[in-house]
Amino acid sequence: MQPSLVKSHHKALLSIGIPIVIGQIGMIILGFADTLMIGHHSTKELAAASFVNNIFNLIIIFSNGFSFGLTPIVGSLFGKGQTQDIGKALKNSLFANTVIAVFLTILLLALYFNIHRLGQPEELLPLMRPYFIILLISIFFVLLFNAFKQFADGILDTSISMWILLSGNILNIIGNYLLIYGKLGLPELGLTGAGISTLSSRIYMVIAFILIFLFRKQYHDYRRSFVKSNINRPDFISLNKLGWPLALQSGMETASFSLSAIMVGWIGTIALASHQIMLTIANICFMMYYGMGSAVAIRVSNFKGQNDIQNVRQTAKAGFHLMLCIAILGVTPIFLLRYHIGAWFSNDPEVTSAIAWLILPFIAYQFGDGLQINYANALRGIADVKPLMYIAFIAYFIISLPAGYFFAFTMGLGIVGVWMAFPFGLTSAGIMYYIRFRSKTRT
Repeated sequence: MQPSLVKSHHKALLSIGIPIVIGQIGMIILGFADTLMIGHHSTKELAAASFVNNIFNLIIIFSNGFSFGLTPIVGSLFGKGQTQDIGKALKNSLFANTVIAVFLTILLLALYFNIHRLGQPEELLPLMRPYFIILLISIFFVLLFNAFKQFADGILDTSISMWILLSGNILNIIGNYLLIYGKLGLPELGLTGAGISTLSSRIYMVIAFILIFLFRKQYHDYRRSFVKSNINRPDFISLNKLGWPLALQSGMETASFSLSAIMVGWIGTIALASHQIMLTIANICFMMYYGMGSAVAIRVSNFKGQNDIQNVRQTAKAGFHLMLCIAILGVTPIFLLRYHIGAWFSNDPEVTSAIAWLILPFIAYQFGDGLQINYANALRGIADVKPLMYIAFIAYFIISLPAGYFFAFTMGLGIVGVWMAFPFGLTSAGIMYYIRFRSKTRT
């Protein structure tokens, strides 16, 4: 491949991906602010937030995965120039996401009524319950936002989602400060205040996207086809065929982290608090990988719509180059600051010490994380999604979770053992996704 062509792929991916990455950096800043504010308010609240956030992160990543089914549809239509069908695809996606929201709400309610059976510290349950309910209400708005975001990203208008995410995150951070600590005459609500702030920001982001879709001049053609089209069985089935494997793949990947929180809870409150801080740190690289991976999926789907397999492969290769750059830029300062980062989030010296050790397995899995996100999104772009869930099951449920239990409890390594398993799961997933992508794009 000529250097000029390599450069053009890098440039195109950066053009699409940077607004998505910036939006994800906003999510990182929000995660940091949440953890900092809650951690300095109370270690118990931080531990309770860790457990509940891990459950909801799993659900949100699952729902994000389902909404990703819209990307290859919109991307392919956009690549072919068939813009008249994109509004119809969005309408059916909104309906499908609403159905999934109802399903997830029922599932989470069942979990809520059995939360005391999950072996978590008794003193945390009164803190977990109200926070859980508030985040449960917000799930419906998360799914509606997902549908609008995949539509906008698929037509290469990635800056819209960026600005809505950034403004929503600013609103959330301000709300956290006011409601966690009780500023400007508002009650001091602690963790419950953080939940109310999150719910408010998610409602705002959906309203903002609806208003932009209704009044943005560039969306006129999409808006017209949205209004004229009907929710129909073929499109609904197509979205589910693409969405469910992606949801399960994303969900199983996140489960290797989120379900590990249950094992961490068996170790104790300090371990849970450390786990929450470490997940916040880990999101720095993950969210940037996620943003660039979305750009890979969008550009691959555009080329797939044009039946240009050569550029499909080169886009995926260029995407992985950028993933490696992100990994180096992300982990270097984290490694250098590993003895200090824990103190930013908690005044507890045990938590600070645990963070310094957990950063080492975190660094070890960055290559695998970039690899698996890049090629999972390349497969999403060509709509080859069913194998993703089988590979994810092997990597995360057969390899990662059992390895975490083995290292943590059989080997007696505690929370460090739980985190030692993640490099095995993520790297094995990345290798299998890469092999699958290569086999499907042979020319």
